[in-house]
Amino acid sequence: MKDFPKIWFLRHGQTEWNAERRVQGQLESDLTELGITHAHRQAELMTPILQAHQPPCFVSPLRRAQHTARIALSGRGYETEPALAEVHAGRFQGLTIDEIAAQFPQVDAQAMTHLDLFCAAPEGEGYASLHDRVLALLRRLEQPSVLVAHGLLGQVVRGLICGLERDEMAALPNEQGCVYVLEQGQETVLR
Repeated sequence: MKDFPKIWFLRHGQTEWNAERRVQGQLESDLTELGITHAHRQAELMTPILQAHQPPCFVSPLRRAQHTARIALSGRGYETEPALAEVHAGRFQGLTIDEIAAQFPQVDAQAMTHLDLFCAAPEGEGYASLHDRVLALLRRLEQPSVLVAHGLLGQVVRGLICGLERDEMAALPNEQGCVYVLEQGQETVLR
């Protein structure tokens, strides 16, 4: 597999639905006050990086990532990249984790992680499609870049760059308010 350029990956700040443990997928939910604080923390971390490196910035089209990017990138221009949208979680979108467990007990019983659960959603995108979409995006990047997107998509981005298997990707932490720096198959986290 080819080496990917250096990536600064930012997950959006906490949303109202994150706080409710409600599946967003490709539905919309606004940042909470804590989520706005997360984005401001990312802005503190990103300011010297943006000044020193002038990397291109690519952002998911979903509102929570767009809002995070406007704050975290301190108003710097960016390109909206459809391939950075969160995994489509099919019939799970809009449901809480508890509602999924009650309505889809057979799926819930087999899913050990959120990545497994969301990718097993009836009428959803599925893991293979998400993996291929992320890999195609990474292969298109020609220089060190900033990506502002989502937790599960981010696990796949980070896992592909670090050479992880699916179960290892699914076990990665999904922090908000930090910056994941991915370079030469390694991840460091700026907090």
